[in-house]
Amino acid sequence: MYLTRTNKIQRIGFVSTRFKGTDGVSLETDKWSRVLERMGYGCYFFAGQSDRPPERSMVDERAFFAHPLVQELHHQCYGTTLRSEALTARIHELRKELKKSLYDFIGTFNIDALIVENALTIPLHIPFGLAITEVIAETGLPTVAHHHDFVWERQRFMVNCVEDYLAMAFPPRLHSINHVVINSEARRQLSYRCGLSSIIIPNVFDFEEAPPEMDSYARSLREDLGIKEGEYLFLQPTRIIARKGIEHAIELVHRLGKRGIVAKLLISHQERDEGSAYYERTREYARLLGVDVLVRPDIIGAHRGTSSTGQRQYSLWDCYVNADFVTYPSTYEGFGNAFLEALWFKKPILVNRYSIFEQDIEPVGFDVVLMDTYITEDTVDTVVSLLKNPELTRLIGSKNFELAKKFFSFRLLEERLRQVFMNFGQV
Repeated sequence: MYLTRTNKIQRIGFVSTRFKGTDGVSLETDKWSRVLERMGYGCYFFAGQSDRPPERSMVDERAFFAHPLVQELHHQCYGTTLRSEALTARIHELRKELKKSLYDFIGTFNIDALIVENALTIPLHIPFGLAITEVIAETGLPTVAHHHDFVWERQRFMVNCVEDYLAMAFPPRLHSINHVVINSEARRQLSYRCGLSSIIIPNVFDFEEAPPEMDSYARSLREDLGIKEGEYLFLQPTRIIARKGIEHAIELVHRLGKRGIVAKLLISHQERDEGSAYYERTREYARLLGVDVLVRPDIIGAHRGTSSTGQRQYSLWDCYVNADFVTYPSTYEGFGNAFLEALWFKKPILVNRYSIFEQDIEPVGFDVVLMDTYITEDTVDTVVSLLKNPELTRLIGSKNFELAKKFFSFRLLEERLRQVFMNFGQV
């Protein structure tokens, strides 16, 4: 049974399938926990994978969406409209086990409130979502459901045999849950589809802190990547999945080559959470256009370090410091972490006008290279002019940094989090 708690929220438990690496959910969780700790709360973590401090974390590998058992169940849930009795039994067996782990987490760290990061949003792990929902219903713990990617935003979930579970837990309708979304369209859809109100907290960045500068360690990255004198390094700071539109970045580099500008495209994240088909397609497209695409998980990771063979390893920040230009031609994003990162480093950036960018970001007035669905000669002309005019690029970078500091900083996050906790009766 859950132990009696005080009314004052002091210890917050973050819950998700993964708190590890540089995916958007993990990055935003890190920002939220830093701000909440600054506000005086203690933060603890439950996930299937975690790189958070072990003394404040609990890991159950079965909570990870890519665990073999979870993957097996997941594949049986989609692409069909009929669920077998055996599948139902297996889902509830894992639900019960994960529910016990969640109760252990709450009891071990004396958790007063939960923040569920996307695990009640995108149905990659149905047993886990059901377990979280039942724990919230049974304990009445004040809960923030932080939504990044809803089920209706992904075509692959449309045909399924788990409509009852999706209605119950993705997202749940419980009085103790405050729903937080990252853009205005998500707020509209959540209200229309589920009858749930929500608060918008966009992705943010710590613009009060200066970005890292070039040092001797970072300077060696270009040599290790094979970037020659006079060549440009273009950075695609995303995973290799279809909605990132990486083929547009490849086309841009190809077109620049016809203008006499030699560039290589570095893709920073090697994760292929949605399979390898798009990865293979991307590599083949680059070969057809004669573009050097660099994917180097052997030397690029979450942190600086040295491999077992003595190879120097670089962080994502080292990639940004070295980049001459950032490409972000996504066809869809819930918000855009990489966009804010590029502004933090004051880098010029190409952005596809995906819907959320048009609604929530573009009105701010950022000075970026825009494309609308496809690359044009005007797009290439603008990129060439920036590459050839470092002073203009510097002025634009400074302008964008100040705008981002005003509209997407940690100060905004703290204000919105105070608003959420006031809904729980907390000052």
